Amino acid sequence: MAAKPVWLPDSVRFGDDFELDVRAYELRCAGIPLKLKPIPMELLLLLIERRGELVTREQIVGRIWREGVFLDTDNSINGAISRIRQVLRDDPERPRFVQTVTGKGYRFIAPVLESSASSATQSAASPLPEVAGNAVAEGVSRPHALKGLRPRTVALGILLVVIAALGTYFRWSRSHARPQPPSARLMLAVLPFENLTGDAAQDYFSDGMTEEMITQLGSLDAAHLGVIARTSVMHYKHSPEPLEQIGRELGVQYVLEGSIRRDSDKVRITAQLIQMKDQTHLWARQYDRGLSNLLALEGEIAKEIADEIQIALGNRMVVNPPSHSASSPPTYEAYELYLKGQYFWNKRSVEGFERAIDYFQQAIDKDPGYARAYAGLADSYALLGGYKMVPQVEFIPKARAAALRAVDLDGSLPEAHTALALVVQNYDWDWQTADKEFRRAIELNPNYATAHHWYAEHLAFLGRFDEALRESERARQLDPLSLIIATDNAAILYFSRQYDRAIEQLRAVREMDPNFPRSSIIVQAYAQKGMFAEILAETDRLRTVYGDTPWMWSELAYVYGRTGHQEQARLALTKLEQWGRREPLDPGAFVGPYIGMGNKDQAFAWLEKACAQHSNTVISIKVDPLYDPLRSDPRFRELLRRVGLAE
Repeated sequence: MAAKPVWLPDSVRFGDDFELDVRAYELRCAGIPLKLKPIPMELLLLLIERRGELVTREQIVGRIWREGVFLDTDNSINGAISRIRQVLRDDPERPRFVQTVTGKGYRFIAPVLESSASSATQSAASPLPEVAGNAVAEGVSRPHALKGLRPRTVALGILLVVIAALGTYFRWSRSHARPQPPSARLMLAVLPFENLTGDAAQDYFSDGMTEEMITQLGSLDAAHLGVIARTSVMHYKHSPEPLEQIGRELGVQYVLEGSIRRDSDKVRITAQLIQMKDQTHLWARQYDRGLSNLLALEGEIAKEIADEIQIALGNRMVVNPPSHSASSPPTYEAYELYLKGQYFWNKRSVEGFERAIDYFQQAIDKDPGYARAYAGLADSYALLGGYKMVPQVEFIPKARAAALRAVDLDGSLPEAHTALALVVQNYDWDWQTADKEFRRAIELNPNYATAHHWYAEHLAFLGRFDEALRESERARQLDPLSLIIATDNAAILYFSRQYDRAIEQLRAVREMDPNFPRSSIIVQAYAQKGMFAEILAETDRLRTVYGDTPWMWSELAYVYGRTGHQEQARLALTKLEQWGRREPLDPGAFVGPYIGMGNKDQAFAWLEKACAQHSNTVISIKVDPLYDPLRSDPRFRELLRRVGLAE
């Protein structure tokens, strides 16, 4: 039977110079913060709580994860113990702090003293004012208060507490730091929150909280603080890269990292802000909250956030207090379903979109006024048709209805305006409305990378390449590791006839992921350059990697035709036609093959069908070099007029 845990004071000392500040969730040596991730920190707290006692591996699992966990906890425990010894400079053969009891567990053997000047030490180490209201006072600062947690529901409200605390830090940092040039903008990355439930199926929860934190921080002061988008930070989930490397790769000055545990009515969030230039821990907090009262506290916490932001920005702009809008659900059940939908949407696959649609619809069923769920539903339907290569008419009406409902429910939600812009661009060819909606989304949240990304494509389709590339660079700054943003940046270079730069960019994408599907547009650039050896090598790779899909046969028919291999082109086209007899295909799939084979009449016939079905494959018709063999034909000018792209 486990020994009863010992309550720790706010701060304890051991050894000559070590201090563990329980309230700040920080280990220091001679006043200097030491780097410890959540799992080693939790283990050190447990060992010190039960100092002098044997702590078994089973007790460690039960405390840090829970009973019946299916992770490789042995290696996790070994790694955590190794890290603790490393920062404490402890020798496992002649230990001063952590003793290994072979085959049993571990024991903390050093004397532990309560720090009589814990508050003074806290003030010296991190000269920040306490967070207003209940952010710290209501938090249970004892690490053993939540044991054996079983995930069941979501703590959206606690994120607001963390935002308020961060606002306090930025207020202090602005008042003490050197003045920055008016144009200077700091960049921050929220690294994936660690899922300490011990259940990998709960990753959607920690991933969703990461995304929520990105959204909240991105709205603090977009003119002075840029926040890296989800796609890039998720690259570092379960990643061993050191913080210095992460900061360099993302181009950020600050990193926020943390962890989450929860049970049926409680949640614990730890968060710490780190400055990259010297790896200094600037701010750290731990929050233990009950879920039942979070909705009641939301209004109070929102006001605290607004006050902190106003001070942090030095009154340079008016900050409206956050409110309980339609973008936030009244029930955590709806929010949890939304998180699951986002998790699958981000997989960017047919199956992922289909599962996302199911979860977004369930969230809407729980809360018919939930605007963010409608925006997610619209995005899923808008992209699904293209990924399945089926006619748009099957999904676009559903996407339009969901996007309009999202805008109607919450006109301040940038995701809603971006979704609507995508629909009216791809299906209605209403370029003016799409432009207005994209710009409105960016105005509402300048840190929303997807809005910059899709707006860059929009500008490229209109032939406004300089503006498109500038917008694409903004998206890349906010999401530097996004493969789709990097690939579409190459597509803009290709549309603007900068083939060498496009090829260079696509090869860089291939270095990150050799099999990223959209990077196969490199064959289009090869074709325009007459690089037929490279085209044939790419053709072999396409068949090996992607196998039997309509998209693959469409690509093969085009490249075989361009390289003069007419027999192989006809065989690939036959395969595509067989697909079309089994299930409806987007007519745009047949245009490229006939252009490659030099059959203009058939190419125009399929373009007519594509226009009649409002296929989104024709939205690039003004700029795509694929269509260059058709441009001198009067039929092409008529198509440009119908799509709304005539001069």
